[in-house]
Amino acid sequence: MGTPKFTAINEAFICETCGLDIKPLKAGCRNHCPRCLTSKHVDIFPGDRASNCHGVLKAYGYEMSAKKGVVMLFKCSKCGFTGKNKAALNDPMQPDQLDAILKLTPRS
Repeated sequence: MGTPKFTAINEAFICETCGLDIKPLKAGCRNHCPRCLTSKHVDIFPGDRASNCHGVLKAYGYEMSAKKGVVMLFKCSKCGFTGKNKAALNDPMQPDQLDAILKLTPRS
């Protein structure tokens, strides 16, 4: 079994939870809303768009990574899938809301 593939998709989208018009990141890929920290469960592996679930992924916690910095933890409200995504705290146009992340449960 090989390493899962990562397909880089960095496109604008509208948050289905709060309606925010989300811009592509200047560096990297974003799959979540920087304001309400929700996403849509559309991937099995990052960027593959192979999931048929389409439930709401809600951020429920975060962890600190020496390599990636703040990493948010997500859980699908429909199927229970869990995943992680690096926070985009330094994006010049739409940084993730640090105060919203800090309200999540830290994981050590």
